[in-house]
Amino acid sequence: MPAVPHSQPDDQDATVTHLHPGREAANIMLGEHLRQCREERRLTQSDLAYIIRGSVSKISRLERGESPAKRRDVLDLADFMSLNAEERRTIERLLEQALDRAWYQQYSDVTPSYLKRLIALEGSASHIMTYESQVVPGILHTPAYSRSLVEKVMVDERDIERTVELRWLRQKNLRAGNSLRLTALIDEGVLRKPWGGAEAMCEQLEHLLRVTEESRWNVRIVPFGAAGAFIPPYPMTQLEFPSEGPADLVYVEGITGAEYITKPELVDRYRRDLHQVHVAALDRTGSAEKIREAIKSYG
Repeated sequence: MPAVPHSQPDDQDATVTHLHPGREAANIMLGEHLRQCREERRLTQSDLAYIIRGSVSKISRLERGESPAKRRDVLDLADFMSLNAEERRTIERLLEQALDRAWYQQYSDVTPSYLKRLIALEGSASHIMTYESQVVPGILHTPAYSRSLVEKVMVDERDIERTVELRWLRQKNLRAGNSLRLTALIDEGVLRKPWGGAEAMCEQLEHLLRVTEESRWNVRIVPFGAAGAFIPPYPMTQLEFPSEGPADLVYVEGITGAEYITKPELVDRYRRDLHQVHVAALDRTGSAEKIREAIKSYG
């Protein structure tokens, strides 16, 4: 999560499609599946809103996975659209998963909806590539570093503690898995911004060093003046999923929310940007050297 505002392109499609199932992610996939079934039958959201005694905005939120699915509503929609046996089995399976409480729901009071969606998707991804130009990516925060950022936007001590705890548990849960690969591209300037003071920053940098030694998680530093590279001014994250999920999904966080990009032409554009940043980044050894240099500077 960025600690300062970032600019971002304004021609983005925020629709999420074909997500790998898994608790909260299943809620998003359920909504997407319902949308596909509706469109295949040339029905409008207004047609469905009447069936569940709701509004068009309620159907829109359900299809985007932003509102908790209610069993009665989903089954009424399935009956109205006359889903075939296979479609109904898929809907019922996703509904059961969507109604299951995810571990991070206990932090709902301090977690914006767009971040809850990202955490759900991360848990279903096979590879995450993220770029940050202002702060260490949230997925790699230490508690002290995280606290120094959270304190800038929160006042209540309990909310601060719960937010820091959420971020740390998020990282621990992802690292505990045996399949997720992570590539974190971090601008060199981030290493020189001592959020939380020298001690907290050194602890954070030492944590990044440990991560660079892992086979599945990889930290790459983008050096100052990276030759021939276009370095975007905003953070972005690309998520790849197993074969039953989408090939690419791009997440771009802004000042007050986030966009989930799935339009092929936009995904390609962001993919190219990330590829250029990746090419400009130092290799594993060079990145570790840059991190060590930064640690020494806080000596």
